[in-house]
Amino acid sequence: MALTISLRPKEQVVIGGAVLCNDEGRRTRLTIKNNVTILREKDVLKPEDVDTPCKRLYFSIQLMYIDQENIAEYHKVYWKDAEDIVKAAPSCYENIEKISKFVVAGDYYRALKQCKELIQYERKLLSCGIVNDANRA
Repeated sequence: MALTISLRPKEQVVIGGAVLCNDEGRRTRLTIKNNVTILREKDVLKPEDVDTPCKRLYFSIQLMYIDQENIAEYHKVYWKDAEDIVKAAPSCYENIEKISKFVVAGDYYRALKQCKELIQYERKLLSCGIVNDANRA
């Protein structure tokens, strides 16, 4: 089944590892007729924006999704970061477990979506000043 996406002017999308940009002054529609990785600009985390542990986790999953050639390296980073996050914030365990199931299954898009929830939770923890929540009720 084909997927049609609409891009706003200057909006970018990663399709199969290639970055496409709509340089037109109006919306452009693309139809993707085969199974390929697609990541919209709004879902792409740039290296310079990786400033928290959970964003680092998201970034490693993003790389797994768009760069399958180096997937073993990204997996190593992912599992190390996931372990570190759970040690620092045990309340993240359930969310990390869900993400990890998607990673193991190779469903990186769903892992990314789940990781966005983890990033929101992390934001909440950081705003409360909680670094290690091991003693939380």
